[in-house]
Amino acid sequence: MARRSGFRAIVITGASSGLGAALARLYAAPGVTLGLVARNVDRLEAVAAECRTGGAAVQSAALDVRDAPLLSRWLEAFDRDAPVDLVIANAGIESGPPADQLVEGLALASDQVRVNLLGTMNTVEPLLPALIARGAAHIGLVASVSSYRGLPYSPGYCASKAGIRLYGEALRAALLPSGVKVSVICPGFFASPMTDRFIGPHPFEYRLDQAASIVKRGLDRGQRRIVFPRLLMLGLVCADLMPAVLGDAIVRRFHFHIVPG
Repeated sequence: MARRSGFRAIVITGASSGLGAALARLYAAPGVTLGLVARNVDRLEAVAAECRTGGAAVQSAALDVRDAPLLSRWLEAFDRDAPVDLVIANAGIESGPPADQLVEGLALASDQVRVNLLGTMNTVEPLLPALIARGAAHIGLVASVSSYRGLPYSPGYCASKAGIRLYGEALRAALLPSGVKVSVICPGFFASPMTDRFIGPHPFEYRLDQAASIVKRGLDRGQRRIVFPRLLMLGLVCADLMPAVLGDAIVRRFHFHIVPG
């Protein structure tokens, strides 16, 4: 059983499957109100039902994080009912070049930026005024270890996750005087529907429950960075610090293909 958290009103995007759903289940407990956001209605309602069985009060919304005005209205309404003390911006998609092409094209690359990076901003920014006014809240931003070094087989994804990581690092420093904490979360591979579409090596892959427990423990402890596995992160950082000709050669050997979702 997961250790009881001090958070009482939690918003999680991308809550219908994978890490978002696993975190929702871990945080579900009596006295906790969950705001769960995702696009897939059926999967979202199934997760919401499980969380209610765990004792949590749940408000769910079938929303696309790209729809900033609609998401903002829902977040502000939820916060009025249950003042948010933890928001986890987790919604994300992953793509890459088709198997027979070198590049993924503008449509795929830009859509990942809209969902992953802009969707994160659309989730966080509407809540910031209330969080700052209360002076005690936590923000978790789900980036990726791939944010440390661009991989040639998923450039749009790496760009979007690097943007999330840097946005979170900057936001954390900016919010220090307010008392609002920010955790930048950079996981490697863990079992999920997204990972199932990743055809290639999965070094140091975690079970979904392991990944969710690591993230929850880090958030509960107020860690500024939650990165795992560290060996994979260090390898990517080293590749980035090397002369470009060497770093490029190394990451090209890490060959993979992402099946369209």
